[in-house]
Amino acid sequence: MINIEATVSWSRQPHEVFSDQRYSRAHTWRFDGGAEVPASSSPHIVPLPYSVAAHVDPEEAYVASLSSCHMLVFLAIAAKRGYVVDSYQDRAAGIMEKNPQGQQFISRVTLHPRVVYRDAAPDEATERALHHEAHEQCFIANSVRTAIDTIVDR
Repeated sequence: MINIEATVSWSRQPHEVFSDQRYSRAHTWRFDGGAEVPASSSPHIVPLPYSVAAHVDPEEAYVASLSSCHMLVFLAIAAKRGYVVDSYQDRAAGIMEKNPQGQQFISRVTLHPRVVYRDAAPDEATERALHHEAHEQCFIANSVRTAIDTIVDR
């Protein structure tokens, strides 16, 4: 078993009433390695100035974590198979909509990985199979009910 922790910190500013719902949603995520990430609600959910557009919001982080996990597993599989990857870029996109109970959720995330290989690249079918295997082994993908698609950009 592996324990995973993050510290999320928020404080009301002295000038904020709070009960009027006019308070900053800006907060900080701290991770065990020392990284601190400025976070906020999405301006799509809570309007400016109560959100901070430049900060990471939970929905973006969710999409990024799915993409990051997929990439890390893909790189491990590619290395084991003898492929040398020079770069990997993914333009991941999530869709948020209402579920049958009327609650908002991220229903689908589509990954658009573009992988550049140093030498011989796998053929298209092999690369799709590598991505499928990465999806099957991704801890985050195995933890969620969001549909995850991978469209390989070549």
